Amino acid sequence: MTADRSRRELTVAVLLCALAGGLSLSASSQPWAEVTVTRAAPLPPTSEVLSGSQAAPLVAACGLLLLAAAVAVIAVRGAGRVAVGLLVAVAGGTLAWSGLRGATGGLDLDAEVTSTVGLGSAEVVVDPVTGWAALALVAGVLAVAAGLLVVLRGRRWPGMGRRYERTGTAAAPRRPARPETDEDRHQAAWKALDRGDDPTV
Repeated sequence: MTADRSRRELTVAVLLCALAGGLSLSASSQPWAEVTVTRAAPLPPTSEVLSGSQAAPLVAACGLLLLAAAVAVIAVRGAGRVAVGLLVAVAGGTLAWSGLRGATGGLDLDAEVTSTVGLGSAEVVVDPVTGWAALALVAGVLAVAAGLLVVLRGRRWPGMGRRYERTGTAAAPRRPARPETDEDRHQAAWKALDRGDDPTV
C-alpha cells in the first residue's frame, strides 16, 4: 500500500466519523415523535413532542463518541487504532438500530409515558416523525463503514508526526563556535544596553 493511499484512507475514515457524529447530534436535537395522552375525565388530553435525545438517549451519546473517535483515529496506532475502530462500529450499530426503530415507530414510548405518576390508565398515541430518525440511521451506517475501514486497514495508516516523540538517538554534534570578533562584542554591548544591563561590568 502506498503512503498516499494510506493517507487517503485515513482521511476518509476521519471524515466519516466526524460526519456521522455531526449527523447524529443534529438528529438527537430534533423531533422524533408526537405523543398525545388522553386521560380520564375531567382531565384534558395533552400532547408533547419528544426529541431524539428523549426518545433514544443513546443517539446523542454515540454522536459525541464518534466525534472523539475522529481525533483518536489520528492519535493512536496499531492495536489501539483497531480498538477505536471496533468502538466506532459498535456506536454505528447502536445509532442505526435506534434510527431504524424511530423511523418505523418501533420505539417503546407508550410504557415510558404511561409510567409517569397518574397516567397508569391513560391512552397514549405516538406518531413518529420519521425524517430525523432516518438521519440517525444514515449516520449509523456511515459510522459502521468507518469502523470497519479502521479495523481492516488502520494498522497500515500513518500516525501523528514522529518529530514530537522522544528518540534514543544522540543529539547531533554542535558545530564549533567561530572566534568572537569586535563586531560581535559591539552587538553584544548594544543588546545588553537594550536589556538595561551595564555592558562594562
